[in-house]
Amino acid sequence: MPSRAMSFQVRAEAGRLAAAMDGGGTAVLCQVLTGMGGVGKTQLAADFAHRSWDERRVEVLVWVTAVSRTAIVAAYAQAGEELCGADPGHPERAATVFLAWLRVQDHRWLVVLDDIADPADVKGLWPPDSPTGRTLATTRNRGAALTGQGRRRIDVGLFSPAEATAYLAGVLAAHGRTAPADQLAGLADDLGHLPLALSQAAAYLVDQALPVTDYRARLADHARTLDHALPARGDLPDDQDDPVTAAWSLSLDLADRQGPPGLARRLLQLAAVLDPNGIPAPVLDSGPARAWYATGTGQASEAQDGTDVATAVAVEQVYTALRVLHRLSLVDHSPDTPHHAVRVHALIQRTTADTLTPEQHTACTRAAADALTEAWPDIERDTDLAQALRANTTVLTGHAEPSGCLYRPDAHTVHYRAGRSLGEAGQVIAARDHFHHLIQTTTHHLGPDHPDTLTARHELTYWGGHAGDAAGATTGLAELLKDVVRVLGPDHPETLTTRSNLARWRGEGGDAAGAATALAELLKDVVRVLGPDHPETLTTRHNLAYWRGHAGDAAGATTGFAELLEDMVRVLGPDHPHTLTTRSNLARWRGEAGDAAGATTGLAELLKDVVRVLGPDHPETLTTRSNLARWRGEAGDAAGATTAFAELLKDVVRVLGPDHPETLTTRHNLAYQRGEAGDASGAATALAELLEDRARVLGPGHPHTLITRHELAHWRGRSDEAAGTPD
Repeated sequence: MPSRAMSFQVRAEAGRLAAAMDGGGTAVLCQVLTGMGGVGKTQLAADFAHRSWDERRVEVLVWVTAVSRTAIVAAYAQAGEELCGADPGHPERAATVFLAWLRVQDHRWLVVLDDIADPADVKGLWPPDSPTGRTLATTRNRGAALTGQGRRRIDVGLFSPAEATAYLAGVLAAHGRTAPADQLAGLADDLGHLPLALSQAAAYLVDQALPVTDYRARLADHARTLDHALPARGDLPDDQDDPVTAAWSLSLDLADRQGPPGLARRLLQLAAVLDPNGIPAPVLDSGPARAWYATGTGQASEAQDGTDVATAVAVEQVYTALRVLHRLSLVDHSPDTPHHAVRVHALIQRTTADTLTPEQHTACTRAAADALTEAWPDIERDTDLAQALRANTTVLTGHAEPSGCLYRPDAHTVHYRAGRSLGEAGQVIAARDHFHHLIQTTTHHLGPDHPDTLTARHELTYWGGHAGDAAGATTGLAELLKDVVRVLGPDHPETLTTRSNLARWRGEGGDAAGAATALAELLKDVVRVLGPDHPETLTTRHNLAYWRGHAGDAAGATTGFAELLEDMVRVLGPDHPHTLTTRSNLARWRGEAGDAAGATTGLAELLKDVVRVLGPDHPETLTTRSNLARWRGEAGDAAGATTAFAELLKDVVRVLGPDHPETLTTRHNLAYQRGEAGDASGAATALAELLEDRARVLGPGHPHTLITRHELAHWRGRSDEAAGTPD
């Protein structure tokens, strides 16, 4: 039987086990401790067994290392020999004698079956129910075959943060060492609060006399395998036989034998480079993912050019393999939460990734990037799914950047999809920062003139403009245009797009007439190069109509959008996001041309379609609600507009956050409509609070900050008039 662990950490599971085992007449006679390798199941069982023996609550204690049926039979046979005089030359017969002895004796006994690997190994070998006996089993297998029939499962999880920190402090103190609490807490986080990893890390710290900060740096160095930050096999604490990196190998070998050979291992390898906190199901059963699995299962055929072509790993096989990995506690698979269907402990990920050769790591990483790209919907109706995909992309790029494998031969599209997803979700500052980093990495790996670097620069200016820096966007696009023309030529689609966005941000910076003129010139070239029905041509017409309106020609804008809408529906379809945006702008400029009621009606009809197509929380849906509230107010229903903006603000804060520019705009519009509804004092108060936040978030000189300052003065004046206060 193992000895008690050094600095054994008392934890909630120990209390639950004691209560279950010592429950008198209500006790379930067999308890099964389940959990991933390394969570401390054996130490919990050993602690309970030692205490039961020391306190004389049992008279017979048999500890069985139950890694195979042969091992169980051998341990039973030895007990049968010692307790019953059974013949050790016939192990099966001696084991049967021992089990029969347990059934009839009135001795208080405890049998511990430690580390059951396969439920079949214990079939017919479970100790019998007895009022004087108890059975305790530990296993990584949480399948139904090990529970039921009078056996209760107790799930053993990780240490809590407090337990993990206390454990590390206790081990170090026992060796005359101390460390700051925040460093110990950080190390506990680094190791994912896994008890086995914590014990081995503590032993390494003591043996190597390392400061915790140095050890954490060594642990974070992914150029080393995890083994380099753990004790040698002979230096393991608490009579441990294997380092934490070997804790899951037997389970993975068993999983690999169930289903197509190699599928479970390949699946875990893909999961090892994604987010440990949750991988969406559509990623793991995507076509690129299943192609990766096939290369490790013998289910790939050779094409004529000698490359492997993945064939027949079916979605059903992937699901089965996930259930096997879940049953063996290598992953947590929750089909009912598909956006976070699979969770994997970070150390299992690290250990799995360490087994990949550089070539395998590259192939696995690119397969994961392809899988994320395929799983990403064109329209992000589900904001939770989009957030999960972005989180997985962040983890993946962290794995990939040291080798640069997602920049060969070009920057993978997942980089751009993740950044645009941030912006489309309203996180425009995060999108800007994402593309700033991407420019650095594409420049490093591909060079400053590579088209992917130019695209990243384009995205940076675009989202920087959305973050409030219209002047910076204009300057950046003007500089970019020179390089794009030089590298790609004047008629390249990227050149035309750059010209379009330069005109747009020129308008956002205050030069609406200049923007309209530039777009009119651009439209001729776009039609010549791409044709009249190309999406970029339609976009250019959209932008031209928009800036004509801002330049003072609301009637011309209305006509332009009405004509464009017909072509949008014909070319893109009625539910395409660009079609919906065109309908929104047509309603807006109809209102600007004097038909506020028509604008309200058009936006109310549009809102139904936007919710249906994009979902209730999509930024475009929120914008449509904002526009509808605005034109309701313009049509004379200031009270209704105030109510609508108040309801909208709750959702905008929830979806986009309190400091998002759209949130600040919604607060501005709410204050304005409150004033128009007769509450000038309330409008002034709200605008004063908004002014502080706009100055903090956007800067004191930002156009929106200046508008708020102007509106605040206006409503303060109206408030004073209403109160009869003299000037």
